[in-house]
Amino acid sequence: MNPTLRRLSLILIAVSLWSSVRTAAESVAVPQKVIELWPEGIPDLKTGIPAERIDNGRAYSVNKPTLTMFSPATVRPGGTAVIICPGGGYDHLSLENEGTAIARWLNPLGVTAFVLRYRLIEYGHPAPLRDVLRAVRLLRSHAAEFGINPARIGVIGASAGGHLAACAGTLFDAPEGRTGVELDKVSARPDFIMLLYAVVSMKEPNVHTGSRRSLLGANPAPELLDHLSPELQVTKDSSPTFIVHTEEDRAVTDFNSIEFYKALHQARVPVEMHLYEKGGHGFGMRKDLGQTSEWPKRAEEWMRSHGWLPEFDG
Repeated sequence: MNPTLRRLSLILIAVSLWSSVRTAAESVAVPQKVIELWPEGIPDLKTGIPAERIDNGRAYSVNKPTLTMFSPATVRPGGTAVIICPGGGYDHLSLENEGTAIARWLNPLGVTAFVLRYRLIEYGHPAPLRDVLRAVRLLRSHAAEFGINPARIGVIGASAGGHLAACAGTLFDAPEGRTGVELDKVSARPDFIMLLYAVVSMKEPNVHTGSRRSLLGANPAPELLDHLSPELQVTKDSSPTFIVHTEEDRAVTDFNSIEFYKALHQARVPVEMHLYEKGGHGFGMRKDLGQTSEWPKRAEEWMRSHGWLPEFDG
């Protein structure tokens, strides 16, 4: 072989190998640190509840709310942060499917991901809302420390985690989201939210009864159902929103997303919805659902169009 061609061939092989190694590295989300949400003391801490446990990628009986930080391979200060709220019907947290897997998608985009372990059925409302709003305030107040932009903090949630994200985008000023500490003065409003087959309404006919029971008990007051139905709490100041749902979802009806979209659109809040025909519930980052599996690309395009992705060349 001509020496020049041989040299070129070796270079191309090296580039290909480097690309493969880099892609493999980016596909593995490695946690950098675990951040306590309430170092001064967890509000309304309960005793006598089961110890927290992890079983098959799911967390149960969360008693110590935390953020697990996943940084991109190339950290550029002033980048976007996204808080990830895994689903699980407020009974458990699907940490792998709707937590770490989403971090693996966000990191190569230059986004610092934070998987939120929020309190569940053992606590009920307002503990999960307090946890997610505290997470936003904490990241915003320590933005320089985490290398993020305080004006680029989003929240993504799947299923019941989507309900929590939608509440964050509408109830960020709710009085029960404050605990009387100095950090309460920091804005808890997410700069954007993204919802994946989200529970939204706490009211008939669209309610996911399991999530409502876990969050509010068997007989919640009608005014509480209204308060925690984000489609009824939308204002012009609600967070810009990206929505994904499917018509085949038999666990959480797509009318949750449709009604939330309508409320945001009517209030002139920037919103984009992708309602796919195929795909049931809980598909997360699955790759085998045809068009439905393209939702991360559409979400990336949406974030980029709003300037929420950092200057990042991949």
